[in-house]
Amino acid sequence: MPIRLLSIFASLLLFANLTFAQGTTIAVAANMKDAFGEIAAAFKATGKPEMRVVYGSSGNFTTQIMNGAPFNLFIAADEHFPLELYKNGKAINEGAVYAIGRLVLIAKTSSGITLSDSKAEITKAIAKANKIAIAKPELAPYGKAAVEYLKAEGLWDLAKDKLIYGDNIGVSTTYVVSGAANLGFTALSLAKSPEVSKENHFILVDSKLYQPIAQRMVLIKGAPQEAQDLYQFMQGSQAKSILRKYGFTTP
Repeated sequence: MPIRLLSIFASLLLFANLTFAQGTTIAVAANMKDAFGEIAAAFKATGKPEMRVVYGSSGNFTTQIMNGAPFNLFIAADEHFPLELYKNGKAINEGAVYAIGRLVLIAKTSSGITLSDSKAEITKAIAKANKIAIAKPELAPYGKAAVEYLKAEGLWDLAKDKLIYGDNIGVSTTYVVSGAANLGFTALSLAKSPEVSKENHFILVDSKLYQPIAQRMVLIKGAPQEAQDLYQFMQGSQAKSILRKYGFTTP
């Protein structure tokens, strides 16, 4: 599917979810899709009602909530965007950090690009790639981290003209999975998912070369009890165990 059509489809899906949202609605950063799917199932198994979940970029969610979108809990991919909502009077409080994420470099197995954690091998991989997928850095924390890494490692000039951007980390990862890009930066949590890992391989990039990706969540003012219960559940041992399974560090 062409890149533009993928982006349009993702936007239409988000619009549909917002338009028909009823009851409790949760905004979840795209890098959390698989991990949160398990957490939501575990939460429901405790006897809680099912809630509507929308996945997307932290930056877009922040804009939507500022403009009155009907979200009750925002589970973000960084700290900046949730704290902006609190500073602007949209969140109940500053919320809580629930996980720390890791950035990885991912390659399509069929591309013939091999990955190693040495700078020389990463340089070769970037030189060989036709297209490199990242999330838009102004919207997505993992995209911002990818740019920081490339610049700190001295690879920005080599990579910049090959970059293709997704609105969130889920879209940019799809570019690699679909073959639209043969190399990309994504979250460890997505790289470990069965759908992605079966035809792709990845390496962790040096976490000293980008700002730590502390992921924060906030309750939006007026959040119903179900959202408050999920907020507490996200900080419990069962949710933390699931998060660690997907490569997150937990507080």
